[in-house]
Amino acid sequence: MAPGGEGNLMFKAILVNESDGKVSAEVTELDESELPEEQVTVAVEYSTLNYKDGMVLNGLGRLVRSYPHVPGVDFAGTVESSSSPAWKPGDKVILTGWRVGELHWGGYAEKARVKADWLVPLPEGLTAKRAMAIGTAGFTAMLAVMALEQHGITPDKGEVLVTGAAGGVGSVAVAMLAKLGYRVAASTGRAETHSYLKDLGAATIIDRSEIATPSGRPLDKERWAACIDAVGGATLACVLPQIAYRGAVAAVGLAGGNKLETTVIPFLLRGVKLLGIDSVLSPPEERREAWTRLVRDLPMDKLDGMVEEARLADLLRLGGDILKGQVRGRVVVDVRAG
Repeated sequence: MAPGGEGNLMFKAILVNESDGKVSAEVTELDESELPEEQVTVAVEYSTLNYKDGMVLNGLGRLVRSYPHVPGVDFAGTVESSSSPAWKPGDKVILTGWRVGELHWGGYAEKARVKADWLVPLPEGLTAKRAMAIGTAGFTAMLAVMALEQHGITPDKGEVLVTGAAGGVGSVAVAMLAKLGYRVAASTGRAETHSYLKDLGAATIIDRSEIATPSGRPLDKERWAACIDAVGGATLACVLPQIAYRGAVAAVGLAGGNKLETTVIPFLLRGVKLLGIDSVLSPPEERREAWTRLVRDLPMDKLDGMVEEARLADLLRLGGDILKGQVRGRVVVDVRAG
C-alpha cells in the first residue's frame, strides 16, 4: 500500500481509460491505496478546467502516457498526511503544473498524492475556491504580466493587447492589467463576451478577425505597446509587426496553432521581444511571488464575476466545450460535489 494510505478508503474521481485506441472518462470511486507513491496526501477541495484538461479528457495530444489516469492540472486543498518536513496535516496548499494531470495523477479527485516540492502554501487572504478560480490560467497570466514588467512595459508606454481575451488566461490578464493602470485592448471572436470584457476593464474590444491574417509586410504601423497572446499561429504572426519600438509579446498559448510564420525584422529594427511563458516548471520562488502578486493585483470581485461553478460530472461535457472555445472565463470544480 502507498505511503499515507489507510486502505479501503474510497474517494470520488474522474478516471480516464484507453481501450482499442479510444479514450473514455467517467466519474467513479477509487481506493486510497491506488494513489501514487509520493510524499504528501492532500484532501482536494477544488480544481478547475484548463484547455490542457480538455485535451486529456478527450484523449488528444498524447499528453497522458499511462492509463488508467486521473486528470486535473490544478487543485487546492488541505494536507492529510506528509512524510516531508515541509508540510504537516492541516496545511492549506495549491498545486499547479509539474505535469500533474498529464504524467502524474491530478486533481479531479477527492484525494491526491504528490511530491512535496510541487506544492505552494495557500496565500493569506485567498480561499481554496478563489485559488482555483485563478488556477493555472490566472497563474500563467500573472507570469506574463511580470515578464512584461521585467522588460520595461509600463502603463505609460501605450495600449496592451490581450488575445483570446474571453478565455481563462485572457480574462485574468485583462482584469489585472486594467487594475495596474494599463489601457487594455481585448481581442475576441465572440460578440456576446463584449460586455463581460468591458466589465473586466477592457478599454477597447478588437474583433479577432482584425488580427487573424498577417499583412505580409515585415513591419506595420506601431499599434500596441505589448501583447499577452493566448492564440499563437497566424494571430501572433499578425501582431508582431504591429508592436511598438522596444515592445514585447508574452506568448502563453496556441489555441490558434503552434506554427509561427514571420520575419526577424520586428526583432531587429524595433527591438521587439517575444517572451515565452512557461508555468508548468516555474521554480518555487517565482511561484510564490506570482501568487502573492495575484492576491494583491487581481480584483477579487472581477475574479468572482468570471467564474462558472461545476461538479466532477460536469467536466465530461465541459472538457469538450473548452476545446471548441465555448467556455468563458474560469470554471471552478467542487470535487466533493461529485
